[in-house]
Amino acid sequence: MGLRVLSALDAAKIQYYHFKAIIIAGMGLFTDAYDLFCIPPIMKLLGRVYYEDNPHDKYQIPQVVLATMLGTVLLGTVIGQLVFGILGDRMGRRRVYGISLMLMVLSSVGCGFSICRTKTCVLVSLGFFRFFLGLGIGGDYPLSATIMSEFANKNTRGAFIAAVFSMQGLGILASSMVTMVVSKTFEAAASKKLSNDHTPEDADIAWRLILMLGAVPAGLTYYWRMMMPETARYTALVENNALQAAKDMEKVLDVSIFQIAEDGPMQQPQNPSSYPLISMQFLRVHGIDLFSCATTWLLLDIAFYSSSLFQSQIYRNNLDLQDTNVYNEAFKVAFFQTMVAIAATIPGYWFTVYFIDRIGRKKIQMMGFLCMGIVYFAIGIPYHYWGTNKNKGFLVLYGLTFFFANFGPNTTTFIVPAELFPARFRSTCHGISGAMGKVGAFFGTLGFLWATKNNDPRIKAMRIALVSLGGICLLGMAVTYMFTRETNGRSLEENEKEKDSELCFFRCSMDADRHPKTSVPEEEIAL
Repeated sequence: MGLRVLSALDAAKIQYYHFKAIIIAGMGLFTDAYDLFCIPPIMKLLGRVYYEDNPHDKYQIPQVVLATMLGTVLLGTVIGQLVFGILGDRMGRRRVYGISLMLMVLSSVGCGFSICRTKTCVLVSLGFFRFFLGLGIGGDYPLSATIMSEFANKNTRGAFIAAVFSMQGLGILASSMVTMVVSKTFEAAASKKLSNDHTPEDADIAWRLILMLGAVPAGLTYYWRMMMPETARYTALVENNALQAAKDMEKVLDVSIFQIAEDGPMQQPQNPSSYPLISMQFLRVHGIDLFSCATTWLLLDIAFYSSSLFQSQIYRNNLDLQDTNVYNEAFKVAFFQTMVAIAATIPGYWFTVYFIDRIGRKKIQMMGFLCMGIVYFAIGIPYHYWGTNKNKGFLVLYGLTFFFANFGPNTTTFIVPAELFPARFRSTCHGISGAMGKVGAFFGTLGFLWATKNNDPRIKAMRIALVSLGGICLLGMAVTYMFTRETNGRSLEENEKEKDSELCFFRCSMDADRHPKTSVPEEEIAL
């Protein structure tokens, strides 16, 4: 029956539950994107509220504060991906899935409340809650990808996981639209006493409200997340309970347990992956795959997070943020983010959803890295021109970096680790890969801060930074070409069997070398 469960999962038709799982699993990524992209306008509001008397640069938050705000959430994300990834394999995906979501919801609300109203106290409190927000976000990455990959059939698995990841695009759009609505509402309420050179006290409420509203959609899905059964693959392959796996599968998919069992007697699926995670056997079999997933994700996030931070320079050069009130400034930043999301970010996600099972993961990842590299070169080499002029061509090129990141490695690096590794290591290896990505994001943040020291973008430094990002993308393409395996159209078990057969061949070869006169037992070869 165990093998029939896995076959039934791979052959299952697209059903209502698949789309329900996309929404439930995607809400964590929705919250992740909401938090990341609501920060730029919120930083504008915080600068107006708490740095109105800054003698060096009025209304501008120091770069060290910006780095700390981003660094705390990245640190939390790294820890969350590692810890929840391991727990997902040891305790089960479902048992820890609700914990990561609740961490995000409570931390988002905590960020909004941020105890007291003095500058130091607010920033310390905000950084504290953002760390725990990062824990929840980090935990959601490996669990959401693993759960969706284990529920999906092999022919549409890539599209389903990409659809989960595309919830980030809706999170970006939601954060910008919420910011615009809140800004205009507070502006209308304070219109009689609002001026360009004075920040009303109500602005201290506006940024808190924006942060807390991001927790609402995720909180609404908590009940359904807790009602999800354990994935049949985890139950059958890790817990070795094929009967329970069939019962869980019957609850959510239109497949009868009698259909699963009708062709043969009860049989537990054999799990050849008897070696532990920290072992030479694991490194020999899966070391290259883990290196490929972790390295490409690291290189991608260096570029992707740098592009997100780069928006601050676009605001400076292409948006008229001078001589405007606090709410209108936040509105303009959010409106620009909305345009980028609609024109480039969201289409990139859905191009991947459509093409991922037609073209394959490897080709899309290589294409995305290559196009991102070309665009960075096109922006960076003539930056002396782009960086000092308002230019629509520059904005188009900037938008293309997001399009090809999402129709490329930003999505595929999320998908591939959930497909390459055995069920007992799947969540852990995805967490390791994602954690390396956030380490890359940290390096990208440091590089950007170096190029914009003291809020003053230096033309030469920005050119070096952007051209370096182009080189990093080309390196990512090379790593993908040399080390990344294609998983398109194959079941998760087929990927596992291929690698386990390599381990068996290695073991048999070692035994033959140690005992040249002794034949290898047929049972060991058959393993």
